[in-house]
Amino acid sequence: MSPSIRTHLIALHGWAGDSRSWQPWAEQAKGRGWRFSAAERGYGQLQPHQPLWDPMAEQRVVIGHSLGPHLLPPDLWRQATDVVLLASFAAFVPAGREGRSVRAALRGMAQRLEAGETAAMLQDFFHQAVAPRSPSDLPAGPLEQGIDGAGERRLQQDLELLGQTAGLPDGFPPGARILIVEAADDPIVPASSRAALRMALPAAELWTLPEAGHCLVDADLPERVLSWIADGQP
Repeated sequence: MSPSIRTHLIALHGWAGDSRSWQPWAEQAKGRGWRFSAAERGYGQLQPHQPLWDPMAEQRVVIGHSLGPHLLPPDLWRQATDVVLLASFAAFVPAGREGRSVRAALRGMAQRLEAGETAAMLQDFFHQAVAPRSPSDLPAGPLEQGIDGAGERRLQQDLELLGQTAGLPDGFPPGARILIVEAADDPIVPASSRAALRMALPAAELWTLPEAGHCLVDADLPERVLSWIADGQP
């Protein structure tokens, strides 16, 4: 079988991001002769897009950042052979006092969206998400293009979904090979939510990145993850 279609990667960015963040991943995957498809949620000027698996691919890899895995359709999940979860979670809001604080923060973000403070709210969010790195280290995103009414509605819908996540995505393949990559001190995903994901996937390999932040800004990460994927080729 041709190596260009033997391995197919489908990736989806997290809340308020866009598919351009995957460019370094796509280039390195292409260099390995793999197919790389980036899903797009459509918060900015890029149109929503959900790729399908290449029917000839033997290795089908889902890569999702943060909320991204919860936005992929169940049929796509059921066919995956490998999974890479980047700064993600099963349930975003933890139980107890910590969960009440997180829900209050989500309500505040929703109120700012409704009040028309979208750009300022997203700037605040990304300053927190990229810490301790500088916002200048972030890839291009929807803010640079401008967010219209349709994009704002998707942001609102997905912010609500964020608060409703309660487990692994529907269709998550029980026999998949799994890699979890998390930041040592993620300011967005609560520590107990990260721990719950690890408990839900006890067979997963875990990488913890120091000083990476929720956005996992690390120039070496794409190559490291692609090497992990290559190790699992059938």
